Amino acid sequence: MQNKKIKILMAAAEAAPFAKVGGLGDVVGSLPLVLEKLGVDVRVILPLYGAIDKEKFKLKKILENVEIISAGKPEKINLWQAKFPGSKVIIYFLESKYFQAKEIYKPEENNDSSQSFLFFSLAALKILPLIKYQPDIIHCHDFHTALIPSLLKVQGLSSKTVYTIHNLYYQGSNDPLILKIANLDPDSLASLKRDAQDGDINFMAQGIINADIVTTVSKTYAKEINTVEYGVGLEKVISARKACGIVNGLDTKLFNPATDKLIAKKYSVKSLKSKQENKAALQKTLGFEINKDIPLIGMVTRLTEQKGIDLIDEKFLELPCQLVILGTGEKVYEEQLSSLEKKYPDKIKAKIFFDLRLAQQIYAGSDMFLMPSRFEPCGLGQMIAMRYGAVPIVRATGGLADTVNNKVGFKFKEFSTDALIKITKTAIKAFEDKKKWRELQRNCMQQDFSWDKSAKEYLRLYKKLLSL
Repeated sequence: MQNKKIKILMAAAEAAPFAKVGGLGDVVGSLPLVLEKLGVDVRVILPLYGAIDKEKFKLKKILENVEIISAGKPEKINLWQAKFPGSKVIIYFLESKYFQAKEIYKPEENNDSSQSFLFFSLAALKILPLIKYQPDIIHCHDFHTALIPSLLKVQGLSSKTVYTIHNLYYQGSNDPLILKIANLDPDSLASLKRDAQDGDINFMAQGIINADIVTTVSKTYAKEINTVEYGVGLEKVISARKACGIVNGLDTKLFNPATDKLIAKKYSVKSLKSKQENKAALQKTLGFEINKDIPLIGMVTRLTEQKGIDLIDEKFLELPCQLVILGTGEKVYEEQLSSLEKKYPDKIKAKIFFDLRLAQQIYAGSDMFLMPSRFEPCGLGQMIAMRYGAVPIVRATGGLADTVNNKVGFKFKEFSTDALIKITKTAIKAFEDKKKWRELQRNCMQQDFSWDKSAKEYLRLYKKLLSL
């Protein structure tokens, strides 16, 4: 492999900027671009969702009315091609009846999303000979493409596989009958037969069992998911494979306070005083008292059980600080935060929507950034916050434990409001020492969260796999 370009196909449900819901989209939208600069022939394949703007992204149709036999019936697909903006990396879009909705994960024709993505996995392999691209490795992401390693084995194809777990919580468990979509049944593979014995097929379990290498998105999360507490029922399956942890990178061009057009005043580590103008502007926008001496804590998050929203209660709001939370999610947490805002309008602002401009303003204007997660495979919020000099307060789990140390932020272990209050009091006390706080902010802003390091780790992994 010394003189030959390694060929990598990434198969996923999301890739920014074309289609993104969460961190998966950020990874698949960033990692291939850095790998290409490292000399890898990397391409990406994605479903063509109804929401993707063909004109904006200059999509070209390269295959039309290709028949894919699925569940004994011919299904016609089209294949479109484009390049990631500002790069040479090719991305393919598979058009089928399964992905016509505007929402990325909304199924078509009463099919659940697992059926849609199983068909996508089948069709992705079928079109490879037609585009004359034979990848050395197919890099699969999360449960959506977890059956690709199984399909490769059944079909006797030679590509190696890497399977990355972004969030173990979403596993894609279904009735074994779903396998018909990919022309499989429980007897097609030993792992499928074992899996079907309890009455369902777990997509993620199949990916973990059948991929050549399993990775996840931080070193600590790779250890945690071997335990009952974090394994979500798959801890024994994972323990047998020993997943490798590689922390996600960040788009440092996008998240840069020195060039960010969405914030009140641009600044850098050399002009940190200008961050105060962003704080004052944010306090004014939110209707808080404009006061540089009141610590302003920000959160930009999905409002779900995972994110530890239930730790924020009236007792927490007794702390001498202002808190702004931006995000949407589960109704119970939306109502909880809205109720707290009505009762304590001078202490908390709950913005139950998502707005990119406000998100950037929160990163730029906050003194601290809160992530009290129950679990966090990697987390990008803490890395973005540090780029903007907002000191993170996090629970020591997953990628939060890997990226935050006492030189850049504050960590607590026990998942409780009391533990959160205790560490926040410590942070507020540190905030009162302006000289030490400025040093903390500088340390944050000087962290290297670019994709360069992580991409090199993936490249070493690919080379190791191909040398086995």
